[in-house]
Amino acid sequence: MKKSEIHFKIELDENNIPEKILWDATDKPETGFSESKSISLSLWDHQQKNTLRIDLWTKEMPVNEMRRFYIDCLGGLAQSVLTATGDEKMSSEINALCERLATQVQKSE
Repeated sequence: MKKSEIHFKIELDENNIPEKILWDATDKPETGFSESKSISLSLWDHQQKNTLRIDLWTKEMPVNEMRRFYIDCLGGLAQSVLTATGDEKMSSEINALCERLATQVQKSE
């Protein structure tokens, strides 16, 4: 059985605010840790029937990039819903929301 691992290192300031987010994965093409400005991780707790979330971003991440990051996350969820469940309606609704949000973000930049 193949196993894959994902590792995160978060460097915090004295107030526990992320200053640096590093990640590595066994299946990543490049070796070693790579830097990111934000991470959003969701886990489904099947016993409690709810989602556990970790959302972190560095102090240096600009607000406009954060908005785009969350729009991209939603777009990825739209594709995941379609792939996992075949629910074209739900996927389409999420994509439509992403389009509206992207237009709004572009107007504000």
